[in-house]
Amino acid sequence: MKKLAVILLLMCTGICFAQQKPHRPGDELRSLNWDVIGTVKFELTDKNELLPIYSATINRFKDAEFDLTGYLIPIKSAKKQQKFLLATLPINQCYFCGQNGVPIMIMVELNSPVEFTEKPIRVKGTLKLANTNASYQPPVSITNAKVII
Repeated sequence: MKKLAVILLLMCTGICFAQQKPHRPGDELRSLNWDVIGTVKFELTDKNELLPIYSATINRFKDAEFDLTGYLIPIKSAKKQQKFLLATLPINQCYFCGQNGVPIMIMVELNSPVEFTEKPIRVKGTLKLANTNASYQPPVSITNAKVII
């Protein structure tokens, strides 16, 4: 019985060490524009829909030119990306485990494709706010965007 307990303890310890460590402080991007995006809150309805609640702060930028620097998170497997998620944390971070939580992400639609990169990119386009179920697609997006070098 003691051997079984020791084996289980070792297995649990191995699982704990296999967990990805929380992101390093230098990995997460911060800016005033990400703070604006971060003002969006969400409400879970009786129909189990996750609907966005937009603050006055973000509404000031609705349908206006907006630029943001973030990490490219592909939604389709391809060398070049035209429609993707932009996040405050790189793709190699664990979004759904430990203390990391889900980072702020928005949808970006570029006018022309860009090569995938693990380095932060800066995009500029029109900020769009949709009143759709956030469980299926991010309600905040930047459309007609271009990469700023």
